[in-house]
Amino acid sequence: MKSNRNIEFNNEGIIWIYLKAILVACIFVILVFVFMALVITYTNVSESIIPMASSIVMIISCLICGLYTGVKQKRKGWLKGSLAGFIYAFLIIIMSWVFIKDFTIGTNVLLKSLIGIVAGGIGGMIGVNLK
Repeated sequence: MKSNRNIEFNNEGIIWIYLKAILVACIFVILVFVFMALVITYTNVSESIIPMASSIVMIISCLICGLYTGVKQKRKGWLKGSLAGFIYAFLIIIMSWVFIKDFTIGTNVLLKSLIGIVAGGIGGMIGVNLK
């Protein structure tokens, strides 16, 4: 018995889509941090903006990650975008654990993870609705 549903499958694998989304988000982060470094070096802007700016950049990069997966997968953008945001936030936590000597998992890390999941979900919902 045939189903009446028309389902479109992408030629790209799901894992490859998530890897590309994370790569796009990482490129965005690198470009923004290089720009911030230049601004801090050559202007009178204080280094005290770094923690706030890094949090904002992380939120935007999770949004971009979710947006990319939503555009590519075209269904369930909130779920797939949230998963992309979670994976991206998890990778940041792992890198922080490896590179920061006194890194501890506390409420700040859990809050950033939750914000990454929500931002990825919002990006996924936006991505699914883009034409």
